[in-house]
Amino acid sequence: MLTAPGAPFATVRTETGDLVYATGPRTLREFVETVWAFGDRPFLIAETGTYSYAEFLAAACALARRLTDVHGLRPGDRAAIALRNHPEWQIAFWGAQLAGLVTVPLNAWWTGEECAYALDDCTPRVLLVDGERLERVAGWAAAHGVPGLVFHHAGEVPAGFERYEDLDELTSPDPAAGPPDVEVAPDADATILYTSGTTGRPKGAVATQLAQAGAAMNPRFQAAMSLLGRGLVPGQGPAPVTLMTFPFFHVAAFTSVYAAMSAGGTLVLMRKWDASRALALIREHRVTHYAGVPATALQLLAAAAESGDPLESLTALNTGGAAAPPGLVGGLTARYGSRIEPRNGYGLTETSGGVMANFGVEYRRWPDSVGRPTPVTEVRIAGADGAPLPDGEVGELWLRGQSLIRGYWNDPGATRLAFQDGWFRTGDLAVLNEGRVSIVDRLKDVVIRGGENVYCVEVEAVLHDHPAVLDAAVLGVPHPVLGEEVAAVVQVRPGSGVSVDELRAHVGAVLAGFKVPGRVVLREGVLPRNATGKVLKRELREVFPTPPLP
Repeated sequence: MLTAPGAPFATVRTETGDLVYATGPRTLREFVETVWAFGDRPFLIAETGTYSYAEFLAAACALARRLTDVHGLRPGDRAAIALRNHPEWQIAFWGAQLAGLVTVPLNAWWTGEECAYALDDCTPRVLLVDGERLERVAGWAAAHGVPGLVFHHAGEVPAGFERYEDLDELTSPDPAAGPPDVEVAPDADATILYTSGTTGRPKGAVATQLAQAGAAMNPRFQAAMSLLGRGLVPGQGPAPVTLMTFPFFHVAAFTSVYAAMSAGGTLVLMRKWDASRALALIREHRVTHYAGVPATALQLLAAAAESGDPLESLTALNTGGAAAPPGLVGGLTARYGSRIEPRNGYGLTETSGGVMANFGVEYRRWPDSVGRPTPVTEVRIAGADGAPLPDGEVGELWLRGQSLIRGYWNDPGATRLAFQDGWFRTGDLAVLNEGRVSIVDRLKDVVIRGGENVYCVEVEAVLHDHPAVLDAAVLGVPHPVLGEEVAAVVQVRPGSGVSVDELRAHVGAVLAGFKVPGRVVLREGVLPRNATGKVLKRELREVFPTPPLP
C-alpha cells in the first residue's frame, strides 16, 4: 500500500546502489516551498507569540533575499546558526536553504572556544545568532570579517552585525515576493551538523540536499505506518500539535520538525525544560505529540503521576536521542492503557535523523527494539570481517540509504574509517530479528570483565526498573585482576532510602552475577549529559579512582 511501484513511498535504486524515494522532494527548498499551502495554520508557538506558516515562509523568503542581495552570498556558502529554540531559528535555517546555502547549526550550549573550533572548520560567510550567544562568536566574527544577524538582543551589537527585534523586521512588504532565484541541485551540500564529540573533537557531518529530502520523507512514512496500524487513513484527521523539547540543532529535532511541516502541524516551543511547565503547555495548547529524550519523557510522566494530570490531549509519546529504557513503555501502558501511543526509534547525526521507528503494538510487545527501517534505509549486522550475520547474532550495525551523509567536512581520514563499500559503520552493536533491530550497546561501551562481555545498556535497563531509580549509567572502570569492572552511577529518588546492596541484589535477580555492578555510586543530582541527551561517561569515570595493584 505504501511502497509498491506508484505508491507514495515507492523506492528506486540509484547508480551508486542506494535506495531513494521515487517521488517527493529532491531538495529542502522543494520541501519547504510546499508549506505555503498551510497558510494561516499555526506553525510555531513561543513565549513571544504564535507564527503561522504564511508568516514563517514570508520571513524566511525575505531573509533569503537579504542574504543573497545584500550580503552577496551564493549557493554553497556556509551560514552558521547559534540560537536558542526561538522561532527565528527555523526562519534562519529555512532562509539559508531558500538561498541555496549550506546551513551549519551550532550547539547552543557550546562555549566560545567550542564555537570557534567549528567556525574555523566550516568557515561560514554569515552568522545568525541570538543575544545570548553573540559574545561567544563576536570575537571570531571580528577576526575573520564575517557579518552577522542578531535576534533577541536589546543591547548594542558589534560592527558588522545587524539587529532584528522581531519577525516583522524580516518580513518583506510583499509577502508573495518569494525566495531568490537560485539553482539548488540535489547533490549539493545542504547541512553540516557537528557530532556531539563525547569522545573527542566534533566532526562536521555533511548531508546533501537529496539526503535531507530523504530525511524529510522518513517521518512521513513512519506516521503513515502508525496510522495504518491503528486502522486509520493517512492524511486524514487533525494536524499534530507537538511539544518540542529537543534543541533545534539536535538531529532528532529535524525529524520532529519535518514530521510537523509535512502535515501542517504545530510546534510548541519551550525556553528551558521544566516538567511542570511542560504539563501546563500540554493543557494550554492541547498538545497531541510529545518529542524529547527519554530522561525528559520519564520526568514528564513522573510529574503527571504526582499531580494527577491525565495528559488528556496527548496521543503520542516520542523519544529519541538516547536509548529508551524498556520500562518506559510499560509504565506508560500501565497508567494510560493504549490511548497514548509509545514511539521510539534510531537515528544519528550521520543518518540526518530517524531511520528506524518502533511504535504502537509492536513497541509494547518488543520494548527493547528500535523498530524497523524506512524503505530507503538498508540494514546489515556485520561481523568482524564485515560479512552479514544471520538473525539473532550480535554484530556492528551498518547502514546505507538516501538520508546518510556523504562524509565529514574537511576530514577524509574520518570519512574513510566510517564508510566501507558504501555502508556506514555506526559503531553500535545490534541484533536483527524478523526485520526488527535492537541496539545492544556501543562498541566502545562494552565492558569486558575477566573475558566476559557485559553490555551496559542491558544493566541500565534493569536498574531503571527499580522504583527508586530515576536515572542510571553503567560503565567500565579499571580492575587490577579482571581488566575491567562493571560500575554504575545511579540517580535515586530523594528520600527513597535505597541502598547499594539493594540495587545490586535487584540486578542480580535478573542478570548473571558477572553483570552485577561491583562498584555503585548513588546520587540525588542529575547525571551529566550533553546537549543531545547522551550521558557523559567520561566525567562519571572520574568518580571511580583507579584501584591499586594487588
